[in-house]
Amino acid sequence: MPLFQWIKKKSADIKEKFQKPKNDKTDPSNDPFLCFYPGNSGVITKLLIRRLVNKLSFDDHNIEKIKNIDPKSIVVYASKNKRISDFLYYHTKLKSLGLPYPQIAFDFNFLLLLPVARLFRIFFSHLDYLIHHFRFKDPYLSGYTTRELVAGKAGFVSLIEEDDFYKRFIKSTPDPLSLLIELQKRCDNPIIIIPENIIYVTKPMHYEETPMDIIFGTHENPGRIRRYLTIIRHPKKIRVELAAPVNLKEFLNRKEIEALAEEFQTHRLRSFLVNNLNRQLKSITGPVLKSRQELTEDILTQKKLREYLAEYASENNLSLSKTHKKAAGYIREIAANYNLRVIGYFAVVLNWTFKNIFDELVLNQSEINRMREKSTKAPLIFVPCHKSHLDYLLLPYVMYNNNMPCPHIAAGKNLSFWPLGPLFRRGGAFFLRRTFIGAPLYAKIFAAYLQKLLYEGFNVKIFIEGGRSRTGKLLPPKPGGLAMLIEAYLKGACPNLYFVPIFIGYDRVLEEDAYLKEIGGGNKNPENIKGLIQARKFLKKKYGKVYMRFNEPISIKKYIAQKNIDLSKTGRKEYIEFVKGFGYKLINAINENSVATPHGIIASGILNCPKNTFTTKQLFSRVRLYMNMLVFMKAELSDSLIVDPENALKSVVRDFLSRNFLEYADEDDKEIEENTIFIIKGNKRAIIDYYKNSVISFFAHYAYTAIAILETDRFQFSSMDLELRFRFLERMFKDEFFYNEDTTIGENISKCIKGFVHEGILVPNTAEPDMYRITSKGLRKLKWFAAFLMPFLESYKITLLYFEKYPAGKHEGKERIKKIRSMGTKIYKAQLISLKESLNQINFKNSANYFSKNRINGKEDHIQIEHYKSIIERLILLVGH
Repeated sequence: MPLFQWIKKKSADIKEKFQKPKNDKTDPSNDPFLCFYPGNSGVITKLLIRRLVNKLSFDDHNIEKIKNIDPKSIVVYASKNKRISDFLYYHTKLKSLGLPYPQIAFDFNFLLLLPVARLFRIFFSHLDYLIHHFRFKDPYLSGYTTRELVAGKAGFVSLIEEDDFYKRFIKSTPDPLSLLIELQKRCDNPIIIIPENIIYVTKPMHYEETPMDIIFGTHENPGRIRRYLTIIRHPKKIRVELAAPVNLKEFLNRKEIEALAEEFQTHRLRSFLVNNLNRQLKSITGPVLKSRQELTEDILTQKKLREYLAEYASENNLSLSKTHKKAAGYIREIAANYNLRVIGYFAVVLNWTFKNIFDELVLNQSEINRMREKSTKAPLIFVPCHKSHLDYLLLPYVMYNNNMPCPHIAAGKNLSFWPLGPLFRRGGAFFLRRTFIGAPLYAKIFAAYLQKLLYEGFNVKIFIEGGRSRTGKLLPPKPGGLAMLIEAYLKGACPNLYFVPIFIGYDRVLEEDAYLKEIGGGNKNPENIKGLIQARKFLKKKYGKVYMRFNEPISIKKYIAQKNIDLSKTGRKEYIEFVKGFGYKLINAINENSVATPHGIIASGILNCPKNTFTTKQLFSRVRLYMNMLVFMKAELSDSLIVDPENALKSVVRDFLSRNFLEYADEDDKEIEENTIFIIKGNKRAIIDYYKNSVISFFAHYAYTAIAILETDRFQFSSMDLELRFRFLERMFKDEFFYNEDTTIGENISKCIKGFVHEGILVPNTAEPDMYRITSKGLRKLKWFAAFLMPFLESYKITLLYFEKYPAGKHEGKERIKKIRSMGTKIYKAQLISLKESLNQINFKNSANYFSKNRINGKEDHIQIEHYKSIIERLILLVGH
């Protein structure tokens, strides 16, 4: 027998000996390859893989992305870098979850992980093929990989690897992505490519590589030693993330892709997937980190800014060097000094602090995941409401703990005092003045700094209200910061901006006593080292829970398109009006996402009682009505109100008793019984009003509608009868409760009427459409809703009395508000108004602004004054407080 035939026969015999049993389902193909991983590795390998899988968490939002894929689809996972550990993690983890798990790995070789018997079978199979065809068997050219994918196995491909690129570019070996494109073109079922990334280092990359990066690999692509040390020492810092799945059929059907040759379709697909993964990585690590000095130089050397500085120097008779020095000084005054180590220290301190003073930080993880997804497309602008100094710290704390980069935070210059100022700068805070009026150069430098932050890809947090709310409800939006951010987008700093409205609510605010003083007309205490030392007392108390809700991010690009406006052609006045409209949209989004807390509901029930004393029964009859209406309108309730509302509400009454907001009428009372009588402490009404205002946005439209119904003065009416008064109240209280441009007055009234019908306050007339009748108990309950507006009606009445007494221009600004408050105090003592919380200087400021805009500036405008005064006095009588 010739030697060649003998070798052929022997190889066939050995191949048959090592052929897998027929009932072995690990590899249904007769063509075994090293790129197929059956999962039956040795004991030691399995232990190591299991340790890897157990150390790294796989979040629910990732699971949902895979579960949402059509079961008929062909699934391929795509990794940016070629790492066998990534493949093994996904293979094992997804298999345990019953999800499509990768088995076919393009350009991978599992030689050291396969059982010996399988290696022999592969070897002799390839030897037999070599003898018969005089070349090695190729998994791509033989059609093995495509057959296995069509048969239901999931694939795994790496996008960037030097050796693989060399083989494709120099030796013309098949490109896995090209094979997938070919398969998609002849296959009806879509191929879904899921970009994946295991991020071992979640810190931002530095602009220049360090010696550690050179030795152990970069943050983006760490070496084996760095990866394994991270798994062992800091597994919780590792993020496993899937980017948005890509439907290859839809990708190829795009007009710009369809027109390309297949080779260039492959290049575009690879670039698209890599860009997706880069954006995903950036949403977690943040942009490349430049030093403060680098950013300063980049800003001050911009051509357009240099031209402006030269123009400014000429117009103000200054030397160019002095102007440059002034500009550099402004940058030092404004700019953050972002430092990862300081942020890490902050995280440790805040973790200890928040656990000591709060019972819980209530978050919705799906909202954070949604926000992270948007951050892969453009910078995020966080827009939280502002109720406490802790707002500055809570958002970065949440971002840090969810492996997202801490944002740059716009903070008032009053917080730049030593030693907190330098620390805040290192935590990402940049400081701004309260006003830019009379400082055009400062405004220009600040705008350039903002533009640079967005260009670099940083997320930014701004407080749209300008300052902290002392009333518990949101303040009107200030357009300045928004205008600069939108202007930076229009100038091309970034492709889009996503504004994230954020609700932050507290069971109890730390600044309670300070707010009580300021609402009563006292001066605000300046932030300084003395205040910092005194802040230690807050660590000795508990402040309940904190609630954070992240609304759906709003694309400024999409919003501008919806408005069908070309901002490049608008004047400054029209542009500011656009910004104000957008500001109100953000404020309304925060209100819509607010959380109703037991403290807010109990405070409403207490202050909406007609007298300073009330029984438990009277309180809870109101509270249950408000709760029912919140449930009807599908408002977001705190978890305690969902689990055990009765106990949660009673615990707030006990809390108010312990804090001397309330007291028992009978000193012998110790329990909250149905007929227990309580007295409201007169000097505490204003702070109770603060908590009432935390939920008032839910009831504002119901209060407008209730007053409009009461004013009809008949038991049957139509919704059309209510529109005139509803419109009047909505306009008058525009700066108290913000209108929503997306809904009409008719829609708002209709929604409120449905709520009143649901609660048995109204009954529809079946004989006549859009006609309603007040029930016997309905009149009393309507007043319970109307009572929400009583403090505002009284505040506005006091302001009118001020204008009735003084001529126009007699007092301005703070002096005028002080005079209105002084008059209000006298009126309250004379019992011409009933509520002490009506003596609120924020209400006085808003009312004075409203009346000034409506041609009331002094006693000369007596006709308008009488018009408004008669309406407001009639409404106060109707509410019957």
